Amino acid sequence: MMPLNLFSFFLLVDQSSIVTMLIVVVVFFSVLLLLGIRKSYKLKKENERLDEMNKKIAEYEEKPYQDFTEGHMYGGDNK
Repeated sequence: MMPLNLFSFFLLVDQSSIVTMLIVVVVFFSVLLLLGIRKSYKLKKENERLDEMNKKIAEYEEKPYQDFTEGHMYGGDNK
């Protein structure tokens, strides 16, 4: 049996099968690209939400201490 060289192998492959394989590859990578874009968008939104939460926590921690013992339950004469 004679081994097939590369040129004769390409002659055996039909043009429609090459187009079909290329379409499958393009569709596969298009789906991967769309999933990556979607994931990137979701991560960006999550990052913005966490940044806002971090700012609110930082603002809360920067507030000066309020003395809550001056209420009517504690007598109010603690000055």
